[in-house]
Amino acid sequence: MASSLEETITRVPKMAVFDLDYTLWPFWIDTHVNPPFHKSGPKIVLDFTGRKIKHYPDVPQILKFLQDKNIGISVASRTGEIDGAEQLIQLFGWDKYFQNKQIYPGSKVTHINKISKKCNIKLEDMIFFDDEQRNIDDLERLGVVSILVKNGMTMEVLMNGLKKFSDIRSNV
Repeated sequence: MASSLEETITRVPKMAVFDLDYTLWPFWIDTHVNPPFHKSGPKIVLDFTGRKIKHYPDVPQILKFLQDKNIGISVASRTGEIDGAEQLIQLFGWDKYFQNKQIYPGSKVTHINKISKKCNIKLEDMIFFDDEQRNIDDLERLGVVSILVKNGMTMEVLMNGLKKFSDIRSNV
């Protein structure tokens, strides 16, 4: 994954925090799918009705890339479907990547502050990815480099986000 963009990144965050709905997977877990979920094969996850549940294609590569770079990974989701979100994280095999999960209704400010405290990482050492502008605005006010995810997480979105983090934090 050595790219010319990667070579321009001089400073990386200590923690990447991701929203779930429309950031790591292409649906709202509390309205568009039907928990409980189960596996129907090594890489096939189905909901209660038998509908195949998929995440965005680049997500496993993104999580592995961050892990390989020793960048912590956490989740901040305001869904009310806590059990279903936890279940999908397990079934997709992502639980091994996350240092902290804040999954419950409420403010992303509360989520990020809890992640900061529990992981002992300053807000300025985090990068946040979310599909909702209001969450981006809230966390930018706290000094968290925040990236609006328009069409799901991709390696390009990640690398551009890491470049933005590096550019902002290298000038501090």
